[in-house]
Amino acid sequence: MKSLIDRKAGKNRGRGDILLLLSVIVLSLLGLVFVYSASNYSSLSTYGNKFYVAEKHLVGLLLGYAGLIFGCVFDYRKYSKFGVFLLVSAIVLLLLVFTPLGVENYGAKRWIKIASITVQPSEIAKICFVIFVASYFSTDMSRTKSFKGILPVIIAGGLICLCIILEPNMSITMCFGMLMLSLLFASGVKIRHFAVILFPIALCVPLLIIAEPYRLNRLSAFLNPWASPKGEGYQLLQSLYALGSGGWFGVGLFNSRQKFKFLPFSESDFILAVIGEEAGFAGLILLFILIFFIFYRGIKAAVASKTPFGFVLSVGISCVFIIQSLINILVVTGSIPPTGLPLPLVSAGNTSLAVFLFSFGVLYNVSKDKNQ
Repeated sequence: MKSLIDRKAGKNRGRGDILLLLSVIVLSLLGLVFVYSASNYSSLSTYGNKFYVAEKHLVGLLLGYAGLIFGCVFDYRKYSKFGVFLLVSAIVLLLLVFTPLGVENYGAKRWIKIASITVQPSEIAKICFVIFVASYFSTDMSRTKSFKGILPVIIAGGLICLCIILEPNMSITMCFGMLMLSLLFASGVKIRHFAVILFPIALCVPLLIIAEPYRLNRLSAFLNPWASPKGEGYQLLQSLYALGSGGWFGVGLFNSRQKFKFLPFSESDFILAVIGEEAGFAGLILLFILIFFIFYRGIKAAVASKTPFGFVLSVGISCVFIIQSLINILVVTGSIPPTGLPLPLVSAGNTSLAVFLFSFGVLYNVSKDKNQ
């Protein structure tokens, strides 16, 4: 009987959301172009090879495409069996950054290095957490009706946030907290339970800012970057100079001036500023349309899903993409205090790139199911 049901389910799987897939590929290819543009000068002056960062990004892109293909063809429903295992694996990887395997850069331990491979566990933890929550609630949707039922999700999310904030990495912690809230809300958690969760989270944010002097400095730089134009306000000012220089239609592809080591992290966290400088306001609008279109197609796949697992999984993948995109956009435009967070599928960063491409492969897989 089980094999008959599996064969029937297999017949109901057809072509998925091609527009979603094409949009993701287009955005990732645009990322490759702008990573090269933003990094060619610094790569040449630092490594003697203007393609150095772009070549590394291309490796991540190819690995990501392999993950995308795997996500597209492997039956997404099977992930529901590994929710707890993936959660535990994510926490173990996050703890490894505090061991000799951890790599420290700019005063933070956010990566682990095994042989010549460097990985950022917090990026992997996002998709692992999404699968865990989808698996947990889909097993028994009545769990969303009681605080006791949602407590394992809160504990799991809290543990991951604790590991990440200790690195320290407040930007990813905030992204993770918002992801957890989005998943709980989408899963149907009662409003009163949601409010109970939201209050301590809102209370923790100012406490975390006060706890570290550099966060207070960043907040001051956000409020008045011209007060320290060569200090904490420097990066935001350079970002605004880049965006302002772009005007309506930009200075032209590969013609950015801020990438000449004026704008720190121009190929990663602040790549949007280079895009704005080279493509202008019109180019940014087109980029934002593409980002929101991907999010829309993801939510559409979630709404079309007939199973709780497919729905929560699709919402989680879509939300982590749009949350991280919005935070990056707001930071680069000076709308919120500066924090380090890459623009998904665009910024340099192989772990983030590979994980997001795999995740969108899974999302496409959900959209293939005609009778979920």
